[in-house]
Amino acid sequence: MQKSVRYNEGHALYLALLARKEGTKRGYLSKKTAETNRWHEKWFALYQNVLFYFEGEQSARPAGMYMLEGCNCERVPAPKGCSAGSAKDAALDKQHYFTVLFGHEGQKPLELRCEDEVDGDEWVEAIHQASYSDILIEREVLMQKYIHLVQIVETEKIAANQLRHQLEDQDTEIERLKSEIVALNKTKEKMRPYQGNQEDEDPDIKKIKKVQSFMRGWLCRRKWKTIVQDYICSPHAESMRKRNQIVFNMVEAESEYVHQLYVLVNCFLRPLRMAASSKKPPISHDDVSSIFLNSETIMFLHEIFHQGLKARIANWPTLILADLFDILLPMLNIYQEFVRNHQYSLQVLANCKQNRDFDKLLKQYEANPACEGRMLETFLTYPMFQIPRYIITLHELLAHTPHEHVERKSLEFAKSKLEELSRVMHDEVSDTENIRKNLAIERTIVEGCDILLDTSQTFIRQGSLIQVPSVDRGKLSKVRLGSLSLKKEGERQCFLFTKHFLICTRSSGGKLHLLK
Repeated sequence: MQKSVRYNEGHALYLALLARKEGTKRGYLSKKTAETNRWHEKWFALYQNVLFYFEGEQSARPAGMYMLEGCNCERVPAPKGCSAGSAKDAALDKQHYFTVLFGHEGQKPLELRCEDEVDGDEWVEAIHQASYSDILIEREVLMQKYIHLVQIVETEKIAANQLRHQLEDQDTEIERLKSEIVALNKTKEKMRPYQGNQEDEDPDIKKIKKVQSFMRGWLCRRKWKTIVQDYICSPHAESMRKRNQIVFNMVEAESEYVHQLYVLVNCFLRPLRMAASSKKPPISHDDVSSIFLNSETIMFLHEIFHQGLKARIANWPTLILADLFDILLPMLNIYQEFVRNHQYSLQVLANCKQNRDFDKLLKQYEANPACEGRMLETFLTYPMFQIPRYIITLHELLAHTPHEHVERKSLEFAKSKLEELSRVMHDEVSDTENIRKNLAIERTIVEGCDILLDTSQTFIRQGSLIQVPSVDRGKLSKVRLGSLSLKKEGERQCFLFTKHFLICTRSSGGKLHLLK
């Protein structure tokens, strides 16, 4: 008879207590017994590489424990017996099973299950990591890093001592130089009485010295003039002139854009808001908001940006623009809302123009001299082109900015951010227009069409097709050429999408009916 294995039960109970309080993973799991093949729900707690299980969460003494060193845990499918049609088997089918495989033969695997898939994944991952050998490997890696850091600290200490000695040597050298300067000053003061005698030198010598002084000045000015002329004709100077011209054109374009936004807000937006508040409003406040959206906010943003540009021009020839773009870039997301709403705003404006009172009022606003004969649609289109204009300007500016220039990296970053924003805006406009087109087609169908509510499909084209009845090939040409009534009866309105092809008939009222 084999003797039972002795172990320190008191220490095991202490570890079980730690597992209940500080375990890596704790919770209820169902455990399959090896004797009866039945499942019993137990409360499990994982502490380091030991897995304890209790009869309940409040149990003080563990019912058993498993050593997980060298074990492997993996998910397994539900047993085949769970595929029956009863309600109990259906509930068992929702369970998530996993097993703990021990690293030697003769030991049956520990079969566990839980109701939540996420909880099961967490248990599998926690048991995978419960290995003392992995901890030893991690400790060895950390110890090597610690030794490396200690070596770096020692090297830095040696370098600091060397620098300290150099500073002391330099202080000594400075004191020596100071003493030499004091000695030279004393010698110079002793020689001053002898210099007074030089004032009685020959007048011809004075004239020669004066001519030599003029010649040295002329040669120096000529040298600097040659240097300046060479620089003016150099490629670098030409590049800087073009760069400055691009900046000046940018300031003028920004001034014109701010003026256009000012006309949009003060000649259209604010008067229409007042008209919407009148007793007989020709337009509602919702329509005004749909047409103009955040135009006023865009105007305030670009007024601030324009003031910053003018302040930079005042400091010419020093032109630093990168910090202005750093301030502007986080705020340009408001353009996404405006661009996304642009097509819808034009549709709302077209619908409002069908009201005679609104159309008359709008023509009165457009007759303002500040509009210069331009219509409201023109002013609503200007913000659509501002982001691409900034991208083109930065591209030209970078073409004439040297690679070692202090603003080079900042301007490249601003250009990349603007290009990313432009791509996002283009994609959003395409998606929004596609959704609106699908919804417009869905509203024309009397019965409705749920498949058009799928946002992942894209509209391709639409048109009228003639449905030809099944006839022989010999008679097909006669059917094509001979019967106008056949065209009228067989004409169908068709819509082609990336996922579906819809065939509809048009009623006398203009509505569409989806063919079955």
